Amino acid sequence: MANGTIKKDSGFGIAQVILFISIAILVIFVAWPVLLILFNAFFVEGNFNSMDFYKVLTEPETFQALINSLIIASMTTVGSTIVGTFFAWLVTRTDLPYKTFMKSLFLVPFMLPSFIGALAWKMLLSPHSGYINKWFMATFNTTEPLFDIYTYYGISCVEVMYLFPFVFIQVCGALERMDPTLEESARISGAGLFTITRKITIPLVLPSIMSGALLIMLYSMAHFGTVAVLGIEQGIYNIPTLIYEKIHESAGSFASIRTGTVLATVLIVSAACIIWAQQKVLSKGHYQIIGGKSFRPMELKLRGLRYPLLFFCLAYIGFTILLPTVVIFMVGGVETYGLPLTWENLSLDNYKYILFEYDVTRDAIFNSVTLGLAAAFITMFAGVMISYVIVKMKVRGKGILEFLGMLPFSVPGSVIALGVILAWSGQFGINIYNTVWIILVSYIARYMAFSLKANSAALEQVHDSLMEASRSCGASMWQSLKDIVIPLVRPGMISAFFLIFLPALRELTVSIMLYAPTTRTIGVAIYTLNEDGETVMSTALAGIALIIIVLGQMFINHLTKKASE
Repeated sequence: MANGTIKKDSGFGIAQVILFISIAILVIFVAWPVLLILFNAFFVEGNFNSMDFYKVLTEPETFQALINSLIIASMTTVGSTIVGTFFAWLVTRTDLPYKTFMKSLFLVPFMLPSFIGALAWKMLLSPHSGYINKWFMATFNTTEPLFDIYTYYGISCVEVMYLFPFVFIQVCGALERMDPTLEESARISGAGLFTITRKITIPLVLPSIMSGALLIMLYSMAHFGTVAVLGIEQGIYNIPTLIYEKIHESAGSFASIRTGTVLATVLIVSAACIIWAQQKVLSKGHYQIIGGKSFRPMELKLRGLRYPLLFFCLAYIGFTILLPTVVIFMVGGVETYGLPLTWENLSLDNYKYILFEYDVTRDAIFNSVTLGLAAAFITMFAGVMISYVIVKMKVRGKGILEFLGMLPFSVPGSVIALGVILAWSGQFGINIYNTVWIILVSYIARYMAFSLKANSAALEQVHDSLMEASRSCGASMWQSLKDIVIPLVRPGMISAFFLIFLPALRELTVSIMLYAPTTRTIGVAIYTLNEDGETVMSTALAGIALIIIVLGQMFINHLTKKASE
């Protein structure tokens, strides 16, 4: 009994230590920066001051940025919801040819940086210099361009191309699990396809549609890259781009940071409202008419529309993903932007220069790779420890971990960046501003939720009896973790590593707020080169970034497939 008591006390002590370390990590890296933003928005020199908050919000440019954010986010959400729902219905509920292949194609935009897509569409549809507009004006002998990409519609269309998978994934899952009995009953009763879709199918999957739509709204409200590439030149600012401009143009002065905290508070409140709305939608019990895997959803026979719709799907992917990607690589190969994209004008000289001679972009690639690896390793191991507390330990206070762990997932990247500036710029004794370390800290904060999700899912599959058997045989808690738990959750850890590494590799929203001349990342280098008029060089670097991202994604798919065998 004495030995049993000692083991129990020892285990309890270790559990508390792990819990304390886990909470400390999340508080220091996640909660503290966000709380500093809220404090600095309402307090000046320790005194509550709501007048400054009101003054910033009522400034014309602030109000216009908020309106722009709402307009772009609303248009993007509506467009993405329509596109994502339609394609999800096609690949799950019809006899469309090559459905599995098409489903994988519709997920491709998920892994591509939208700001690189925006850069490509800028070169294609600039009013007077875009390749498509120049071809249109020359062919039809007109001075009016076919489409102006520097508008609300242009920005929203580009965001739809890259964000619709949020709805697509959610609706596919709901349609595949849906009990088809109601649809079959309606069809037997004589209801037509339109009536069945409108009165039965859509209401049943409405929670999934709304959940995906609200995620898009949240993402678009906080999105920096597309608006920065396509909007700033025409004076179209959303809240993240206005925060960047305020801090960038004043070199991080106190006044600009205070303005930034007020704007960031607007984003936090917006995110909180969106997440609350999403939870309310998902909690509606009268929508929960979803069956398990035993149900086989009814397929609609497309008959003569099978191949026309297949062609339409391929044309959509070709126009929205393949065309801009090809343009990125081709423009990166010309000597000067604007030259015809012919074989005579193409070479690999720019790519060689970017990779082997130009110090700025070479350093940017090095910074992105090392930051991505470091952030992935740190968050992977921290995520395993925190997830173990959440999933396996019966200790008080772990509910705090769940809340703090999901906080970065719901807070926009620009807010995290601004919070990190406040927390680590010397105000509290540690100054890492303008160094690579502040970017690493922000990556850890932003991507911790990714690690927690992947590792928690893996730990859920490890039965408690394995640890209990190990402990009853005399193994310590650390030995049980090292010899049993870690080997079993290794696939989840690998998944978490790459879920962090690839997004960090192409990250822009956080890095653009924190970079110094020597700490540019790939995303920042592409953006700043384009901003400085170095279009050809920025597209060459964008092409190299796309190759790295695609190869990384293929490697992830290979490891995932191998782990599941």
